[in-house]
Amino acid sequence: MRHTLLSLVGFLIAAPLAAFEIEDQARFGPEGATTTLEIISTADIAFFEPMILSYLAGAPDTAVAYTVASSAELDRALRSERARFDIAISSAMDLQTKLANDGLAQPHSSDATEALPDWALWNDRVFAFSQEPAAMVVSKAAFADLPLPRSRQELITTLRENPDRFRGRIGTYDVRQSGLGYLFATQDARTSETYWRLTEVMGALDVQLYCCSSDMIDGVVGGELAIAYNVLASYALGRTDRDAYTIILPSDFTTLMLRSALIPAGAAEPETARQFVDHLLSETFDGTALPPLSPASNDSAVRRIELGPALMVYLDRFKRRGFLSEWESAILQ
Repeated sequence: MRHTLLSLVGFLIAAPLAAFEIEDQARFGPEGATTTLEIISTADIAFFEPMILSYLAGAPDTAVAYTVASSAELDRALRSERARFDIAISSAMDLQTKLANDGLAQPHSSDATEALPDWALWNDRVFAFSQEPAAMVVSKAAFADLPLPRSRQELITTLRENPDRFRGRIGTYDVRQSGLGYLFATQDARTSETYWRLTEVMGALDVQLYCCSSDMIDGVVGGELAIAYNVLASYALGRTDRDAYTIILPSDFTTLMLRSALIPAGAAEPETARQFVDHLLSETFDGTALPPLSPASNDSAVRRIELGPALMVYLDRFKRRGFLSEWESAILQ
């Protein structure tokens, strides 16, 4: 089967024009396909392409229209604008859970979903298919004459002892805009008070704020950043220029995010969507950096975020306002 990948230039996706912000779009599959599966996702096109092509290899009459948006914009598209997509894939587990909790996701049950562990499934509506650690990505050039920080406390010490070297050269998420960044920040804060000390130190050194992992890694590779904090390790592992940096999984605790899929309530192709979700849950994919789900870890430092209603605690309006106020006080000095 011939697959085509079209850039956004000159290409209009079948989904209606939307007010939410779109980062990228592509279409995969044969022209004149009888079915087009509309996917909105936080994952970059190149990152997710192997999974799409693997599915289309067994579905010769199907095409996939793939839209990339931030986790916050994805939530907005489905919640506020009720945009018509068949599958939503996101790294922001809390926002996915809230969409399902608010009746904006369809139930799905199959052999593939029933095989999932309890922590990777919520209410037959949100399905995890990979687990990805949050990492520190550090420039090899910037740390050429310094020991690498292996924990948050070691990072704090390094930054305090070398303020001139790192001023304006630290990157992390703007948690006011990034759904994944907010999830990582709230989980860090729940796990250890060290997070707030680190946030204050980064803020004092004019930390640079970003929307997403790819941009932070670009900053490290380009020399603008010496270190990026809470980057998705899967994105850092999948690059061809990774000889410019070192990926560090913090030894004090490493947070594991579960990337998840759901079928929106307004899906136009729900049966095709169910088939694609089962494909995600049942297959391994060549050419992707997505780590598969693992039932357990022998590493006591690993802190897996589990799907469930507890994720919605920090989405409470007053809880979120209080957290962001504290974060702004620390980071925007």
